Amino acid sequence: MSSPGPSRIVYVIDGDAAVREALARLLDAAGLEPRPCVSVEEFLAEVKADPMGCVLLDVPGAWGGDAATRTSWQAIAGKLPVIALSSSDGPVVRRRAREMGARHFFRKPVDAAALLDSIDWVAHGDARDAPL
Repeated sequence: MSSPGPSRIVYVIDGDAAVREALARLLDAAGLEPRPCVSVEEFLAEVKADPMGCVLLDVPGAWGGDAATRTSWQAIAGKLPVIALSSSDGPVVRRRAREMGARHFFRKPVDAAALLDSIDWVAHGDARDAPL
């Protein structure tokens, strides 16, 4: 987790303030740079054309997007690794995570060590992407 530079940025997209805060504290303690966002729309307003880092995305909670938002998300998600988090699990939620570009999927509450390992793997282009 000690890699320098922009790969240290982790966008946390979750509608629950307590979850955003807890994840931001965990990421900060791990030497990463958390960027909390309430929604995909807020994330898209913050991230620019050449995004860096990775995204922790609450599925389906952080998503309320219309067609334009979906198009913008797909353009950005193709450039950033996405890790899905969800309070529920099942085929519909996992399909939604895949549609949103997730490489890994975690059910909340998330094991901190496993999540940090996942962030490290996707930030460094590791081939350990697990099927959702």
